[in-house]
Amino acid sequence: MRKHTFEIGEYYHVYNRGVEKRNIFLDDYDLQRFLQSLQDFNTTEPIGSIYELSFQKPKLGTRSTKLNKPLISIVAYCINPNHFHLLITPLKNKGVEKFMQKLAGYTRYFNEKNKRTGVLFQGKFKSKYIDDNNYLLRISSYINMNNRDELGTPTTKLSKSSLEEYTDDEKGICDTKIVLGQFKNLAEYKKFALESWQDTLTRKEDLDFT
Repeated sequence: MRKHTFEIGEYYHVYNRGVEKRNIFLDDYDLQRFLQSLQDFNTTEPIGSIYELSFQKPKLGTRSTKLNKPLISIVAYCINPNHFHLLITPLKNKGVEKFMQKLAGYTRYFNEKNKRTGVLFQGKFKSKYIDDNNYLLRISSYINMNNRDELGTPTTKLSKSSLEEYTDDEKGICDTKIVLGQFKNLAEYKKFALESWQDTLTRKEDLDFT
């Protein structure tokens, strides 16, 4: 039972990992398909299954003109071999629940691709309510840096975060304004993100997350 509801205009950290901590991304194609699904499934429109979509390879960041009714706004993300993190805010009533239900369709794609059966994720997705601005900024850093070491170097090639959308002005799927609007420039946020991440690692703090 969740300790909170998902309210429009509020922010949440949503995350999950593979059952028994197993890897849910085995190669770069899996990673790219999940990334594309973050975009393709973020709509109130019916769009078919992720397995069917897996045979299409649109460029990440592009969107069909009919997919113009997003369920959520994605502020930051990180995809690691055995888990993922999202910082999101709902744009529609039940937007988070509907989006995550669609995203769970990744299991069918993964199972059919790898000739397996059964659940892939460790139960229902987990979530934390972001109850103040300092928490919001720290979570943005935690998620953007989650696949990196204390020097900011990626720890594995089989991962992707939205960090470059925040520090290199890379085009992507995130709405960064709520965070970057509080910094003078991208370099200032990059410094904040690295220092905040180093502090988290030094204190061996996981903020109760995966």
